[in-house]
Amino acid sequence: METNNVQVADIPAEKFKFVEKSDLAHDKKLETKPVGYFKGAFKRFCKNKGSVVAACIIILLVLFAIIVPFCTPYKVSYYDSYFAVARPRNKLFLNTNFWDGCQAKSNGKTTFMIYYAMGQETGHNAVKNQEYTISDDGETYNYRLDTYQMNGCIYKNLTTAEYEDIQRYQDETGIQVIYPTLREEDKPEASDAKKNANYYFKTESGGRGQTRIVYDENGNVIPVYWKYAAGTHDDGYTSRMRIEGEDGFEVDGQKYYYCYGSVISSGYECRVNYYEYYIYQHTQVLKDGIKEPSFLFGCDNLGKDILTCLAAGARFSFMFAIAVAVVNMIVGAFYGSAAGYYGGKADLIMERISDILSAVPMMIVITLLKYHMGGASHMLILFLAFFLTGWIGMAATTRMQFYRFKNQEYVLAARTLGAKDRRLMFKHIFPNAIGTLVTSCALVIPSMIYSEVSLTYLGIINLSTGNLTSVGTIISAGQSVLSTAPHVAIFPSVFLVLLMLSFNLFGNGLRDAFNPSLRGSEG
Repeated sequence: METNNVQVADIPAEKFKFVEKSDLAHDKKLETKPVGYFKGAFKRFCKNKGSVVAACIIILLVLFAIIVPFCTPYKVSYYDSYFAVARPRNKLFLNTNFWDGCQAKSNGKTTFMIYYAMGQETGHNAVKNQEYTISDDGETYNYRLDTYQMNGCIYKNLTTAEYEDIQRYQDETGIQVIYPTLREEDKPEASDAKKNANYYFKTESGGRGQTRIVYDENGNVIPVYWKYAAGTHDDGYTSRMRIEGEDGFEVDGQKYYYCYGSVISSGYECRVNYYEYYIYQHTQVLKDGIKEPSFLFGCDNLGKDILTCLAAGARFSFMFAIAVAVVNMIVGAFYGSAAGYYGGKADLIMERISDILSAVPMMIVITLLKYHMGGASHMLILFLAFFLTGWIGMAATTRMQFYRFKNQEYVLAARTLGAKDRRLMFKHIFPNAIGTLVTSCALVIPSMIYSEVSLTYLGIINLSTGNLTSVGTIISAGQSVLSTAPHVAIFPSVFLVLLMLSFNLFGNGLRDAFNPSLRGSEG
């Protein structure tokens, strides 16, 4: 084989020059700082915009659950049946037709006139702004009904002390609470109308147990307040607050007064405007910080504040799900680590135990626990039911990861250098399984919340005791009034949907961020 040899002697001397010291090659110092495992995972997570948005939504939902119960004057145990299914109301929108506590109604003249007459008597307009439209045939009245004023007046039994205290409150504030009452014979004949304190006007029987309103020549209702001659009756009413035209009027030379209280054994039966009576109760008697009835998310069918109940239910769901997930993760991680690392007979026995427990349906577990722990709280029963089988999935995930990594070269090298089993398991293998475990834990939390909501929705678990409630309980309450008061179910349902979607997107982002194969891809 021939080769071409280059003769050095043939190269001119001027082609050579001395090497400068600065031209010598050296290793360059690293210009970037090393990136740790969690810092790199965070950078990768931030690249997933959908997961970042989901994380922000989860943070907002958590803050909602934490902060709202401290900001609202209502408690979970609070309820007022007079405001059952009251519509959501925000004071900033009172002069609009949105979020103003009103609902669109279409009724006949009798029903409409009852609401309309409330405003004429008390100034509290159940018909918003007293505006309405009448159908072409004159049979239907279309209007917006204020669900906070629709109670109008109610018959209320007051003790003598409370009766006198309300009168003092009226004189101090200039607000009328007690209105003239009616004699028994002037009340409508129908039993349901007889109990309705808003029939302060003349009525007549319309047949078939119906009540018909009698109008004057101008189309107005005719008040039939109980009148008594001076000196013939003592209704205990001494307040200066008297309705217009009543102050000692005369008929045929005899001075008459309206009666404000019917004497009963416990005190007086009165007609009170419930809206003003509510304010009196909560400012003068209960002094619980409530100024007037106003519910941002409205009320459920029991008169509970949905905002307060939803925040309290969400807080319980978060705390419960996180507690169960953490306990299941710890137990499952240790159990799965041992099964996956040692393998063989130990793994076989441990897997059969897991198979037996996982084969028991959750409903059977809850039923047995309720049967044998009837006196225990449902919250404890729910926790035990989720814990008894909840760790199995986490253990299986950990076991799979240990089988995947325990025969890798770096593990074999560490074992060769004398590393003990505990160091191999939790220093070399377990960190590589963290990504999968964290992702699984993030997905377990919404699964726990969904299961808890489903069980309380179905009534299998009852958490509505004292100051405790559940999102599922609120949704269940809204089911019975879904057609007439959809807001009762809408708010908790929206919360649940946002929570499920956000946690799923958040879990996907965590899975990619903690994936060891993506390390170094953050640039």
